[in-house]
Amino acid sequence: MQRDGLALCALAVLVAGVFGDEFSVLRSPQSVVFRDGSWPIPGERIPDVAALSMGFSIEEDLSWPGLAVGDLFHRPRATVLVTVKGVDKLMLPKNGISYPIENAVPFSLDSVANAIHTLFSEETPVVLQLAPSEERVYMVGKANSVFEDLSVTLRQLRNRLFQDNSILSSLPLNSLSRNNEVDLLFLSELQVLHDISSLLSRHKHLAKDHSPDLYSLELAGLEEIGKRYGEDSQQFKDASQILVDSLQKFADEMYNLYGGNAVVEVVTVKTFNTPFVRKTRSILQTSPAKTDNPFNLGYPYNYNYAVIFNIILWIMISLALAVIVISYNLWNMDPGYDSIIYRMTNQKIRMD
Repeated sequence: MQRDGLALCALAVLVAGVFGDEFSVLRSPQSVVFRDGSWPIPGERIPDVAALSMGFSIEEDLSWPGLAVGDLFHRPRATVLVTVKGVDKLMLPKNGISYPIENAVPFSLDSVANAIHTLFSEETPVVLQLAPSEERVYMVGKANSVFEDLSVTLRQLRNRLFQDNSILSSLPLNSLSRNNEVDLLFLSELQVLHDISSLLSRHKHLAKDHSPDLYSLELAGLEEIGKRYGEDSQQFKDASQILVDSLQKFADEMYNLYGGNAVVEVVTVKTFNTPFVRKTRSILQTSPAKTDNPFNLGYPYNYNYAVIFNIILWIMISLALAVIVISYNLWNMDPGYDSIIYRMTNQKIRMD
């Protein structure tokens, strides 16, 4: 019995070491069902989970049992995904659901944002993707007017912290300092969370429209604190607790602004396995050399292949049937009775 207990403990430690990063769901409506379990989710499929929870289709089927089939006629009006770098796990509240992440590779919600922009272009939904530490921001639709006063550069974030209505007046800093640049970077990211919910509360009508909204935030301040002070330092522990409280408050505020019809998710990643490089193309770039295909394999089909094939097939069948019917009628036509040309010719002959 003792050996079995030691073996189970060793297995648990091994699994925790392999799948250290977590994907957590803080708030979700009843129409989106996340099952309670420890199924690992591949890091590259996190955008697919966000797309499926919003009711969008994906190119490749997702065989992950954590997301169940919910109410297809009532989808969430918003999805909020916060990525926290520098820590593999946060002491989040127990009412949320967490899943281990397998193969934590960099990801983005660009595909989900493109789907929203394509399907709801006339309704101009709110799409916000922001990484304050990298000064990277992407706004689509009504986000440009709602968050026009949002601080996005490092200088703006620093100035925003020292204003009268900033979080410094109400947030317990404990061992953190206002005079340290690393601490200010961490606090400025928390200020961004506060400002997003505050600015959105001034436009509550946007949370009641029919177009879904998307918020993707990336926080790297805790990672910088860990590099500066160490993960065993008091500063890192205090920052982690402050971040947990801020994330839970932010999740509750966004959930309430959308009337309980929003999904709020948090991804905690210690380090990504590979660096994230956005695909770009230069005008001087030469076309890549063609690779040999030793097995003479066919090219993989796109998921729209079946739709295009059916459209072309039935159009060809319709045209073929139309040609057959027209040809049959022309072949069996009576020139003296059916043709207007012969009618007019006969009348003219009679008149002459």
